[in-house]
Amino acid sequence: MKLHIAVIGCGDFAQSFVPLFQAHPDVESVCVCDIIPEKAQAYAEKFGVPICPSFEDALGDPAIDTVAIFTQRHLHGPMVTKALYAGKHVYSAVPMATTPEECGEIIEAVKTTGKCYMMGETCIYYPCSMYCRKAYERGEFGKFVYGESQYFHDLSHFPKSFLNDRPNSALPPFFYPTHSTAMLLYAIGEHAVKVSTVGYKDTEENTPYAVGENPWDNEFSNEFSLMQLSGGGTARISECRRIGYKAPSSFISGFYGTKGSYQFNNAQHLVTKLTSTGVDLTDVSDQVNPYMMTEHKGDADFKQKVANHTWQWNGFSPVQDDEYARLPQSFKDMPSKNGHMASHQLLIDDFCTAAAEGKLPKVHAWLAARFTIPGLVAHESAKQGGVLLDIPDYGEPDSLL
Repeated sequence: MKLHIAVIGCGDFAQSFVPLFQAHPDVESVCVCDIIPEKAQAYAEKFGVPICPSFEDALGDPAIDTVAIFTQRHLHGPMVTKALYAGKHVYSAVPMATTPEECGEIIEAVKTTGKCYMMGETCIYYPCSMYCRKAYERGEFGKFVYGESQYFHDLSHFPKSFLNDRPNSALPPFFYPTHSTAMLLYAIGEHAVKVSTVGYKDTEENTPYAVGENPWDNEFSNEFSLMQLSGGGTARISECRRIGYKAPSSFISGFYGTKGSYQFNNAQHLVTKLTSTGVDLTDVSDQVNPYMMTEHKGDADFKQKVANHTWQWNGFSPVQDDEYARLPQSFKDMPSKNGHMASHQLLIDDFCTAAAEGKLPKVHAWLAARFTIPGLVAHESAKQGGVLLDIPDYGEPDSLL
């Protein structure tokens, strides 16, 4: 089966994905759609694709069997549900939705329609998450005890067009949670069951984070949580938008088990293993950092460039080699069309292959909910001053599609 895809939303982000959809061997055609005609026209000219007049037209067109949603973050949930019930496969940028109920509605729509839904979470393919997952599965860390992951994306790094869009720019940090939750939860293979969160009330001049200044009445630019996990361990997970830090914006800083641990800072990745007299320490940086970063580690300004995201976009790292090997040759011939720690190609191959073959994708609806809902509940905890709250869980899929 060949896919016929409508890309919905022609902003800065989606342009990284249109060429990947075009190049995938399971895709027959791609068209684009945006409520601002000029944006759709610019995409059409840039990528040589036709324009679909509206989202509704895409859902009503029997020639289109798939939609890829890259609209504003708070619009994803209802659009995904509508597309699934229209009989379309759906690839959606993060987050899944902005309420636990919307997440549940997507799961129900997938169960009812049998269509493929995948949330495009980049961070499950970040090298730090992949390293921790593989080492943990090998038993090197023992039983998981405690971990730390975070998404630090300062407002100053966003374009002005985004900052002027208050529903997006002032979205509660934990309404966009999956870049921090996914990388740790996926590495452990568990889900969060309880959360307590505190928020940092923004006090900067002309802040968008204030009651009456955004549709969410959200005052928090930074939110910090402690989550109890299903296996008994604890995760400290943070989402920050006003913080003096840049790269990598998403990372696991610590992963601790009963037998060993992983720690990261700047470009250094360290692993310790418990011994009878102390620990054995191994520097695994060359396994986790991108190849091109390692090639420059002798540069005088190496750490400065790492902190400013010089090598953390297109390049694969050794720990990703097995994933790179399964990519179609058409992707390997276009290395510049990647992004987010070399995750874009992997995500699009995951989705296109699953949709074309009728299989469950890697970040399916149930897993997407387990990445998303903890953040939504975390924000509610912050609003209540840190009260410990239960996290709803929709379980796991009964079977493959």
